[in-house]
Amino acid sequence: MKKISKIICVITVLLLGSGCKKYLDVAPDNTGTLEYAFRNRNEAENYLFTCYATLQQLYDATANPGFVTSGEIVYPNNLTKHPLDETGFALLRGTQNSSNPGLNFWDGENHGQAIFRSIRRCNIMLENIDKPADLSTSERKRWTAEVKFLKAYYHYYLARMYGPIPLIKTNLDITASTEEIKVKRATVDETFAYIVSLLDEAAPDLPSVISNQVQELGRITKPIALSIKAEVLATAASPLFNGNPDYVSLKNKDGVALFPATYDANKWKLAADAAKAAITECEGAGMRLYNFIAPANITVLPDSLRKVLTLQNAVTEKWELNTELIWALNPTFPFQGYATPRLTQKGVVNIFSNPSLFAVPIAVQEMFYSDKGVPINEDKTFDYAGRYSIKTGDNASRFYVANGYSTIKEHFNREPRMYANIGFDGGIWFGNGKVNLTDLYHVEARGIESFAGPKDINTLNITGYWPKKLVNYLSVYDDGFQEISYRLPMMRLAGLYLLYAECANEVDGPAGDATTYTDRVRTRAGLPGVVTAWSTYSNNPNKPATKDGMRQIIHQERRIELCFEAQSGWDLRRWKELQSVLSQPIQGWNLYETQPANYYQPRTLFTSVFGVRNYLWPIKDQDLIVNPNLVQNSYW
Repeated sequence: MKKISKIICVITVLLLGSGCKKYLDVAPDNTGTLEYAFRNRNEAENYLFTCYATLQQLYDATANPGFVTSGEIVYPNNLTKHPLDETGFALLRGTQNSSNPGLNFWDGENHGQAIFRSIRRCNIMLENIDKPADLSTSERKRWTAEVKFLKAYYHYYLARMYGPIPLIKTNLDITASTEEIKVKRATVDETFAYIVSLLDEAAPDLPSVISNQVQELGRITKPIALSIKAEVLATAASPLFNGNPDYVSLKNKDGVALFPATYDANKWKLAADAAKAAITECEGAGMRLYNFIAPANITVLPDSLRKVLTLQNAVTEKWELNTELIWALNPTFPFQGYATPRLTQKGVVNIFSNPSLFAVPIAVQEMFYSDKGVPINEDKTFDYAGRYSIKTGDNASRFYVANGYSTIKEHFNREPRMYANIGFDGGIWFGNGKVNLTDLYHVEARGIESFAGPKDINTLNITGYWPKKLVNYLSVYDDGFQEISYRLPMMRLAGLYLLYAECANEVDGPAGDATTYTDRVRTRAGLPGVVTAWSTYSNNPNKPATKDGMRQIIHQERRIELCFEAQSGWDLRRWKELQSVLSQPIQGWNLYETQPANYYQPRTLFTSVFGVRNYLWPIKDQDLIVNPNLVQNSYW
């Protein structure tokens, strides 16, 4: 056993550039052996949960590149108090480097998880799963499938960040030579093929539904495995990895090119087929798009608010009640207080119970459609040029904008998802303890005297917009913060529909399933179908008729539907669109002004630092010294 521990430490040093760490977390002191860990069913189950441990740590959105580098939410960089790790948010300001990378998931440093260590845990489980004599055949097959999924997902997480990675198919034998230990990076195509092969092996032996929801919700199912397979294949087919000219010169030390030199259209076909199979499995398991069912204390609910609550609760509903939830992690989302504005005088008094620091840039608010279902800069009926002029809320808009409150025209006549996603000055905030339609809260954010306005540097929303979607409407911020917890989805059926629509468009163009599945999501959001909306209201009516035009529509649809869910950052990377999005200055409103005409003046907070090299993470310089067979990502 000492020899095994020694060789694992050597691998850790060579691959990760870090010291040997205890990772047999399930064994008590002085008995950290594989024989103990797999001596019976109970101990093996403990080790299975150790394989899940790193996955569960991924619940922390502030360490998720898809959340912190998407430009959807920004965080101040001048706080005197630091209630959370700011490493991820700081990357937008140009702090990334190769000497000490932020969100380092290769080594498990700087708010990153040690993913390679997690893969080795999975290998140990797979190598020893046959040892417990009291483990039933059915359980052994299921646990093996779960661990294969986890191993695949850990490889996938690294591949999204780093591109080509070393494939840790098995743990090295104690007789391995020094050269064998000095692993090199597999090609992009080899990396994705291996991930898919593990998912294919796992899926047949996973349950379609969780029968014991009290004890097993959060464990891997067949719908999860098939949905992630579709996402993996769509990622492999996307411009970042499919014939990307930016990385044609990236090669291993032996001269092997790590990225494919040419575009392969068949990759989209594989992704489309996988997405359709995942949809069939999910729907067969009873999943459907979520619709809000009002509790008994809400006796009257207008359609406009019902739609908002449907869209908001598609994320914040309890996972056992959410009909479209494919996958969520067990830990609950811990940042509702960062996404909630102060709505009451007691909230101001208890300001430190709710920092309200998650700020949404103006550009993200403007990404949402008009109520006609097209972009606001394309809508022939929308006064885009006059969008910052002042308008007062009236009776017709009272469930979206407070009656009699002055805000800007841009906040009127927008799609329901905008009102479900974003809290804004004058915007209705249904819930927070109030459900009486004649006495609802609204956000007041202008100047220091307003409840939600700037009070001090540590509780300041720097844009004047809040990610409302991340707050359960039943959570109450008044005399302290009483939170109704939820789990942030990793995958929803609406996202899977749009993934399939994207792949179908790349294969067959906009006719057929590309439009059909996009319209399923739009219909639930209260919008007309794509063709109807563009032909009737857009100044570019033929946009949905071409593959390029439909691609733009689906991309924006995914960004809107999955906003704030740690998905858009990954999408924008694989599409190679993040650089364009972040090239625009990050702007907010003139927070300290009280008069609407003065408050609603866009001000630039900062300009993001993001170039071609930032699409992939750098490998730490020290790792390249320890293992000379590793090569650095391009431009680092």
